[in-house]
Amino acid sequence: MPADLLAHARAAKGFMPEDEGAFLHAIALEHLADGPGLEVGTYCGKSAIYLGAAARAVDGIVFTLDHHRGSEENQAGWEHHDETLVDAELGRMDTLPVFRRTLALAGLEDEVVAVVGRSTTVAAHWRSPLSLLFVDGGHAEVHAQNDYTGFARWLMPGGALVIHDVFERPEDGGQAPFHVWQRAVASGAFEPAGTVGSMRVLSRSSGTAGEHVG
Repeated sequence: MPADLLAHARAAKGFMPEDEGAFLHAIALEHLADGPGLEVGTYCGKSAIYLGAAARAVDGIVFTLDHHRGSEENQAGWEHHDETLVDAELGRMDTLPVFRRTLALAGLEDEVVAVVGRSTTVAAHWRSPLSLLFVDGGHAEVHAQNDYTGFARWLMPGGALVIHDVFERPEDGGQAPFHVWQRAVASGAFEPAGTVGSMRVLSRSSGTAGEHVG
């Protein structure tokens, strides 16, 4: 990964450990030449820099989807709340301006396309096959499962499903991403293909893009 983009990734707000970011970048390098990628859960753009750097290297494109009002764990009173991301007039989280600035400073506005909306709304209208899907949105069970239901079907054979914050033990973290990983494996359409930290990647081994996966 180019040193200037790595510096931008390190400086960006977010929760992506550098080893996991490097892993995500490597996966994206392997797949984004085959078609567009989609990140579910933008926050302030740290992981989008890792993805965008790979897209630039292979002349690819990444879409990143978020409503930019913050997940449950980002709200006031929760561990990952950041008061600087609250719109003073609305009294609500708004990470979109910070994300746009992050992307502009990194010079990745041509490689990373922001999609602003709720995952379920966008999924209902999504029709593009994907080479890579990175699930890192809301970690409540309903949201994580909806992200998988809405978009995993659009992965092309050989495409990569990447899930962040996968913890097998409840004492290490929330279980929803782990349950999504279990669901993907149980579907028979995905095979485990690697792990770094809490990030796991699976490869779509059967079916066609657009076909429902369990």
